[in-house]
Amino acid sequence: MPPPNTRTDQWIRAFGPTSDRPAGIRLLCFPYAGGSASFYHPMRLAVGDAAEVFGVQYPGRQERSAEPAPTGIEALVDGVCAELKESTDRPLVFFGHGMGAVVAYEVARRLEQESGTAPLGLIASGSRAPGVLVEEILHRRDDAGLIAEVRVLSGKASSLLDDAGIRNMILPTLRADYTAIETYRHSPGAELACPVTAFVGDVDPRVQMDHAHAWSRHTTAAFDLKVFPGGHFYLAAQWWAVGEMVRACLTAFGRAAGCWPELPADFDPSLTIPHHLSDGA
Repeated sequence: MPPPNTRTDQWIRAFGPTSDRPAGIRLLCFPYAGGSASFYHPMRLAVGDAAEVFGVQYPGRQERSAEPAPTGIEALVDGVCAELKESTDRPLVFFGHGMGAVVAYEVARRLEQESGTAPLGLIASGSRAPGVLVEEILHRRDDAGLIAEVRVLSGKASSLLDDAGIRNMILPTLRADYTAIETYRHSPGAELACPVTAFVGDVDPRVQMDHAHAWSRHTTAAFDLKVFPGGHFYLAAQWWAVGEMVRACLTAFGRAAGCWPELPADFDPSLTIPHHLSDGA
């Protein structure tokens, strides 16, 4: 991957390893609709030394706020793939939440088909499988209707939307992202050759269990489903539990590919998890 944070139009942000012992695997995290790379900062701490964590930064947010947010999944895939072409030196695992899971899937699919630099595995979180079509028109709602939907999904975090300045700042990007995911249609063709694990909250109002399990249709390799307590943003209250499961996935993906790096003998993942990231915090 290119050097971190040297351009404002850069698609991939590096959070840095948690210690001076570089990990053998890179975990690339794709944000949800309306989200940004910084959402995954706790992931860097939660996975400890098991992976070096990177976040995808879509246009239209944070340091890329001057750029228009794309209104199609393909444009997001194009941008990420262009930047990943230089990243062939270390094994990759993709993690995507919500819309990010679909973007990650399409990036992995294209990489497998065109460049042979496919990820070791995909973790699809809080997302219906690409082939599950649920007609939605949230992107056509007025501003109040769109914000109301975000409040339902975000729970306590939705208090940020009480600030009119923040609402006005995020609405164009939010609408563009919802347009992208709601107009996305899965194209028939080769499915992933890498394993897929789906994560889902047990009371997610947007993702039914069978819709999460349908990710099994999109890989010719192993599939697994992990259920967490919580809603659509189940991650926010339990980064430690999520990180523990991600570490297990990294091990499984790496061993399946025959390239799992040995962790240091004195590695203790619990020492890398600050108290505020523990379950229920």
